[in-house]
Amino acid sequence: MRKPEPNEYSSYFQRYVSLIEGGDIFEILEAQSKELQQMLLLVDDEKGKYSYAPGKWSIKEILGHLIDAERIFSFRALCFARGEAQPLPGFEQDDYVREANFNSRSISSFMEELYFLRTANLILFKSFSEAELSKVGVANENPISVRAIIYIIAGHEKHHMNILKEKYLT
Repeated sequence: MRKPEPNEYSSYFQRYVSLIEGGDIFEILEAQSKELQQMLLLVDDEKGKYSYAPGKWSIKEILGHLIDAERIFSFRALCFARGEAQPLPGFEQDDYVREANFNSRSISSFMEELYFLRTANLILFKSFSEAELSKVGVANENPISVRAIIYIIAGHEKHHMNILKEKYLT
């Protein structure tokens, strides 16, 4: 699948799309999943509550955010691939994290959910035809293609993995 053109998504998402360079996007998503699982082996439940500064999310909150965001973005991809014409709402990530109580969960529960969510999404994304990947819908008041959503999922995860490496797991 080709990388989306800038007119396929809001300029806000350029920071995520730009993190994905070359290669097969499905292989990138699969490799990311494995890399994140490896990173999590270094984190126990107590360390998962660690935040590097006041007001910053804990490791568990980042993981929960990754799950929420991927779930929302994959729902958008499914809707638009199937021809949904209704605009879809945005979501306020800080509200979602605040309401979720992620710090009460175990790291192993995040590992399991991340694995199954990514596996299911890869099966879905690989099933899309070129025509479905090119479909555009409106989410959070901005047009976005199915192809762009898939790249945004990968770039968003890479962004947070970089933060985990730099600020949490050093």
